[in-house]
Amino acid sequence: MMLLVEDDRLLAETLVDALSLEGHGIEHLADGEAARQRLDGADHGLSLVLLDLNLPGCGGLEVLETLRRHDADTPVLILTARGAVEDRVRGLDLGADDYLAKPFALDELEARVRALLRRRERGQTLQVGPLAFDAPAQRFALDGETLSLPPREQRLLACLMRHAGEPVDKARLAEEAFQGETMGDNAIEVYVHRLRKRLAGSAVALRTVRGLGYLLEAV
Repeated sequence: MMLLVEDDRLLAETLVDALSLEGHGIEHLADGEAARQRLDGADHGLSLVLLDLNLPGCGGLEVLETLRRHDADTPVLILTARGAVEDRVRGLDLGADDYLAKPFALDELEARVRALLRRRERGQTLQVGPLAFDAPAQRFALDGETLSLPPREQRLLACLMRHAGEPVDKARLAEEAFQGETMGDNAIEVYVHRLRKRLAGSAVALRTVRGLGYLLEAV
């Protein structure tokens, strides 16, 4: 069962219908305070939370804080107005797993939901072919051997692994991997080039998808 917290009635109906067709059970709340009460306990029984930030009652960030006080594992996908960069960054800092800026395509929402659910099933270890990332230990391994990386390459590769199988553009990489610090396109290209060299010869590819960004996948 998933929880959708969204006060836009038409959007909520659309999302409930679309995700139900994908076979997901959906519970919908339109009020932030009701959502905070629903999530204030470890026995909520939810597999994923889709959380709008601008809510009546209390804001989505307060709802997220309430959940993360006792639950660090349930994935949270933030739905936010395009351009609200500070709120998105704060949401990620508070423990959100991903965000989607409105307006968005249903296909993209469904892909993000599938990715988050797969990640939950794998626990705290991300795996892309022979490339593994132990998140609590901040340790990468490739073909069973430790892959030592400088801090910024670690952050970039972890971000790409979280979105494995889908292209991630430079703006998203700068915001998620580097938490909003000034990071020019050229710098990201340099780090991507270095990661490609480190992955060369393995069964993992870091591709450029023209117009969409970088895609990490097993080959």
